[in-house]
Amino acid sequence: MDPSQPPPLFPRHERRQIESLPRNRPLAGCAAGSSPSSPSQSSRVDAFRLPAEPSPELPEDTLMTVFGTLEIPDLVRAGAVCTSWRSAYVTLRDLGKHKKSQTPCLLYTCESAGENVACLYSLMEKRVYRLTLPDPPIRRRFIIGSSLGFLVTVDERSEMLLTNPITGEQIALPPVTTIEHVKPIHDDRGAVYQFEISDIRNQDFLMPWTSDRCDLRNFLHFKAFVFYDTTTGSYIVALIHRPLDQLSFARVGDDKWTWLPRHRLYHDCNYKDGLLYAVTSKGEIHAFDLTGPAITMKIISCLDEVDLGICDVMYIVQAPWGDMLLVSRSRDIVDSELRVLNAAGMKLHKVDAGTMRLAEIDGLPDHVLFLGHNHSLCLSAKEYPALKGNHAYFTDDSKAISGCKNIRRDIGVLDLGNNSNDDLVSPQLWSNWPAPVWITPNLTTMKLALPK
Repeated sequence: MDPSQPPPLFPRHERRQIESLPRNRPLAGCAAGSSPSSPSQSSRVDAFRLPAEPSPELPEDTLMTVFGTLEIPDLVRAGAVCTSWRSAYVTLRDLGKHKKSQTPCLLYTCESAGENVACLYSLMEKRVYRLTLPDPPIRRRFIIGSSLGFLVTVDERSEMLLTNPITGEQIALPPVTTIEHVKPIHDDRGAVYQFEISDIRNQDFLMPWTSDRCDLRNFLHFKAFVFYDTTTGSYIVALIHRPLDQLSFARVGDDKWTWLPRHRLYHDCNYKDGLLYAVTSKGEIHAFDLTGPAITMKIISCLDEVDLGICDVMYIVQAPWGDMLLVSRSRDIVDSELRVLNAAGMKLHKVDAGTMRLAEIDGLPDHVLFLGHNHSLCLSAKEYPALKGNHAYFTDDSKAISGCKNIRRDIGVLDLGNNSNDDLVSPQLWSNWPAPVWITPNLTTMKLALPK
């Protein structure tokens, strides 16, 4: 097995349903407030109710060759056509030979689809799929991250879950009370009903304050990432959280979060070769070495204020050719009372591998960015024909409104050449809660590392 790839699939959570809106149906059919489609208007895939064999039957190796070229939503649907197609799909999946360069999709909810249904808008097919997710209902959760095909969500108890919307796999992350700054407060029966949040940072003391269990997520959680660590064969989750946008991490299967002191105001993270990279609001890139018995940190590069300019969000992105990119995103205020923001522009820098200094670049002519509450991506436009080169596909990840309902979301496509901004689709498809997010569909099931 290639050590750079996540561990192979193993058969779990196979009972999944995917509905797809037909190609001739208007995209607005899944918008908030629209009526749900009738059974005759959408096709449903159920792996446990397979029709009779098609005729003539194709050899499995031929089916696997064809299936290996499909985007995952169509691959899953093809695997439910009949028993022989299902067998080819399972073999292809278990061998990990399905198409790896999946085009990112926009995951969102719409009120008419139901509490447990997420919608997946395919940029490749300009088509909407519907996924039935496990409890708790997706429309009652926060979505604070998307990486490797997993969503990082926060439920109404302020606890975090990893959810793969394609396979239905769901894994609990360490309890929120194991974050350094969160202390549980128990009632007379011993149940947690409130939390105390406090912080000591660079000699500045913030007075503790309390939060009800259901309200903690409105304050605490900002952004989360899932990374595969090739050195250990485990998965790492990095969490940017309040107070002061600090950083903690946990390996999937751990029973607590590990705090990474003593810095703050982090915006984005990336991971490579045992180093967790995090960028601050000032453009500083910090590299945490997580491989040794003691975690070490060094500042590897930073922006001058004149280069930074007016910036609302910073992203750190691994480019396909090996460079690390720094993207600064600015916004215009459309309505200050409603806290509505629009993307105004982006500036790009790359980290010089020799000097570890940042150099501004004009654009990415043959590449595409995906930015938001997802793991920031830079993809080759040649490998993804449905995407526009030198463009950034973005979703709303403003800290001011990421947890707010009934706020118009800033989602679209920005031309890096002239900073012009276009809608992704019109009319918009999504409800505004939870905030839509980019996701790269993935059939890999997470194999947890055994406890030491």
